[in-house]
Amino acid sequence: MSSVIDRFLRYVKIDTQSWAPSDTFPSTEKQKDLGRLLAGELEEMGASDVKFEEDTGYVYATVPSNLGGAKAPVLGFIAHMDTSMAVSGRNVKPRIVTGYDGGDILLNEEKNIVLKTSENPDLADYVGKSLIVTDGTTLLGADDKAGVAEIMALAEYLITHPEFPHGTVRIAFTPDEEVGSGVDHFDVEGFGADFAYTVDGGALGELEYENFNAAGAVLHVNGYSIHPGSAKGRMLNAILLAQEFQSLLPKHEDPAATEGYEGFYHPDGIQGNVEHVDVDYIIRDHSMEKFEHKKAYFQKAADFLNEKYGRRIFEVEMADNYYNMKDKILPDNAHLIDNAVRAMEMAGVKPRMLPIRGGTDGARLSFMGLPCPNLCTGGHNFHGKFEYACVESMEKVVEILVHIVSLYAN
Repeated sequence: MSSVIDRFLRYVKIDTQSWAPSDTFPSTEKQKDLGRLLAGELEEMGASDVKFEEDTGYVYATVPSNLGGAKAPVLGFIAHMDTSMAVSGRNVKPRIVTGYDGGDILLNEEKNIVLKTSENPDLADYVGKSLIVTDGTTLLGADDKAGVAEIMALAEYLITHPEFPHGTVRIAFTPDEEVGSGVDHFDVEGFGADFAYTVDGGALGELEYENFNAAGAVLHVNGYSIHPGSAKGRMLNAILLAQEFQSLLPKHEDPAATEGYEGFYHPDGIQGNVEHVDVDYIIRDHSMEKFEHKKAYFQKAADFLNEKYGRRIFEVEMADNYYNMKDKILPDNAHLIDNAVRAMEMAGVKPRMLPIRGGTDGARLSFMGLPCPNLCTGGHNFHGKFEYACVESMEKVVEILVHIVSLYAN
């Protein structure tokens, strides 16, 4: 078994799920379990400047240049250790389906959980290859432990092949990316890279340098509760009022109705009762102009309903999360894209440049002074029980990373 796959199968068994309601950083202590392991493995393989931050959970390390007096940019590679809140990451049971034959994959016979080709047409691209799946009761964790394993395999290759010329390579693993705070305490200056890549994308060949502008909003709905037997003309049911607000948002700007560069409003969570309801929304758009319009429209909908009812029923709490990194990549740092394309072609992989319908640590880092586009990992169906990764794709990603390093050494 290749180093990257061996590492990946070990890493996914460590529960690192982050938790948005937490008021700590990182949001869960268990993420540090993987951080300590990675730091120990980096030290064991001979990396330099290995640092595990016990308070924040960050892992940093260096593979020093072997170019002698020759100059080369300091290149960084970054991945996140946490997994999504959407599905449990506890007790993950990875399994390799060797020589996939193209049919449905039975994940769990007892529970009759099946990865169906009818619902996953991308499976057709992997006939004859080996796929890593779960038992259908948890996510796999390829987002982003595939990226973690691939960067670790890159470091191992550089250290064990001293004849391979390379500049200084900096490595970082972050917590809490899935809850939007992965780089809140990232030491950009101490990291010391001129440029970096996150390895946090999907299918082999994906290369991303555009992402959503993103905001989070909480809609507070203040109702009036009274016994339903005497409610006529008096009750204001906050649950129904929240539904009324949602009805004002364009139905064609819901995630299920959008793709590509199209933005959306998404109610992501709700809690409450007749008296009071809180709804968590995310607001996204690639265009800054449309992004600002969406935020203004959201507030306008609340103002309209307050005017309709003649009282302050709807309150909006809104804040921006991150912005489209395209402006920080092009044109000044276009070499990051050009070299990634060349590296993929050198590995026999066809590049596919796609807009990210979400965000990465790299989006925020780009605005913190570290230009940082995103590379593929070889995973599919992130944040769900039908997540899978292709063995051959992950091995190719390591090859791509090696080629990128070589291009910056020349």
